[in-house]
Amino acid sequence: MRAFWAALPTEGRWLLSTVAVQTLGRGLTLPFTLIYLHEVRGFDLGLSGTLMALIAIVGFLVTGPGGALTDRYGARAVLLFGITMMVSGNLLLAFATTPWVAAVALVLVGINFGISFPAFNALIAAVVTGELRQQYFGINFALVNLGIGVGGIIGGLFANVDEPSTFTAIFVGDAVTGLIPMALLLGPLRHVHGRAVAPDDGSVPPTVGYLAILREPAVRWLAALTFVGSFIGYGQHEAGVPGYARVAAEVSTRTVGLAFAVNTAVIVLLQFAVLKRISGRRRTRLLIVMAAIWGTSWLVLGIAGAFPGGTVAIAGVLAFMGVFALGETLLQPTVPAMNNDLAADHTRGRYNAISAAAFQGGAVAGPVAAGFLLDHDLGPAYIGLMVLGCLAIAGMALVLERHVPEHANGRGHLTPAASLP
Repeated sequence: MRAFWAALPTEGRWLLSTVAVQTLGRGLTLPFTLIYLHEVRGFDLGLSGTLMALIAIVGFLVTGPGGALTDRYGARAVLLFGITMMVSGNLLLAFATTPWVAAVALVLVGINFGISFPAFNALIAAVVTGELRQQYFGINFALVNLGIGVGGIIGGLFANVDEPSTFTAIFVGDAVTGLIPMALLLGPLRHVHGRAVAPDDGSVPPTVGYLAILREPAVRWLAALTFVGSFIGYGQHEAGVPGYARVAAEVSTRTVGLAFAVNTAVIVLLQFAVLKRISGRRRTRLLIVMAAIWGTSWLVLGIAGAFPGGTVAIAGVLAFMGVFALGETLLQPTVPAMNNDLAADHTRGRYNAISAAAFQGGAVAGPVAAGFLLDHDLGPAYIGLMVLGCLAIAGMALVLERHVPEHANGRGHLTPAASLP
């Protein structure tokens, strides 16, 4: 960690040093938004779920324009706009007493969700390069999980449905934490615009559209892999996994909460060690290993469902989240780094937007598929679909290896370097 920190440019240190604090606010509200809408504001459960879906839907719709704006105006400008939307949305949601006001608030949050993901990845890629970039994405992921995990614990201890003011406080707290990255972008990082222009030597076209980028086989296969990874991974965390744990494995809500704590702990504790072991290895091979780990984790969850309501079920649910988290420590450093190594400086926003759209598409489709299968008591089919998805990831990684350049596959970097925009 000391060597990594020493190799980072000052701008990279500023970005990384406050990640956990920034995401703590997200952790305060993430597990409790649906509870807030339904139990505190009195909206019926179906309406509350629909309102929650606005975040993902709006985020998906604005991702493409957000990537284009990032390339045109720079990641810093887009991030500032996104943070403003997030702060405004959370403040509005904190005092929303009608569905329409809550809808507007969640649309604002969704706008931030859609444009900030590609812009933030583009900003990271503008600050750090080479092998250092892969390490940065991995450590950033660990710190994000740490912040969300700690925020979730604090929110769980503080929020009380019998005292609506406690929920108002956590949403205001989420808004306040957004002022931290805004202060960084307006202060120490005000010169890091994250904008680049195409070289004027004619080697590349000055403007590149999404269709042109998607004609690249490596981009298409990486986007497809990202979609499936999100579908069987993060798309299941908020719906499929808790649903299967409760309906099929018949474990308590306390066990479900503890399982998510295990997930966070494994990521935070192992990410640094994993980064050391994967340095210099082909990223496509790492994705195959990740697929094998995830496939194993889903089989473990299937065993939990086969022996419901007892010690085996509890151990299986907890073990699933721990093993799954190990796979996450391989996924998060590799895919964003590969995506940004494929991009040119002046197209980085669009490349990250394609990756973000694939991720969000999987996160939207995953709960729909899980809900259908679990609602029809098709638990074994649900596990089978997830394992099949893991096999698909391994197959796509093999195909991707034939199309991705060596430098984007983690084998072409010489020494860690940093470049300031």
